[in-house]
Amino acid sequence: FRHVTGVLSTQVGYTGGTFLNPTYHDVCSGKTGHAEAVAIDFNPDIVSYRQLLDLFWNCHNPTTRNRQGPDIGTQYRSAIFYHTQKQQEEAVRSKAEHSGRFKNPIVTEIVSASVFYRAEEYHQRYLEKRGIGSCR
Repeated sequence: FRHVTGVLSTQVGYTGGTFLNPTYHDVCSGKTGHAEAVAIDFNPDIVSYRQLLDLFWNCHNPTTRNRQGPDIGTQYRSAIFYHTQKQQEEAVRSKAEHSGRFKNPIVTEIVSASVFYRAEEYHQRYLEKRGIGSCR
């Protein structure tokens, strides 16, 4: 997402759980309720929320419950954490419009954003640090 014109910054972290100040180790225990997530700060005059949603649907498999690639657990669930009612409505509409693209049903949760905890520095730009391609 950080390569998209209009995205001001991104950070990876944890959200959607009940444990205060979780670490990666805490989240991986599966007991905190958090999901690994990306917080995106963007200029809506340059890139729309809808454009970011379209990229979201293209960057991962939204049809596997609690799994992304080789990573398994509730922390790897597919979710959109919205901040406003308008974002919620756009996310629901976008999910419905993209549902026909996939063989299996989309299991992505659309839930109100809660406290976001920035992940440890070694998780920031994780794929880039490992020379793994990105989705565009």
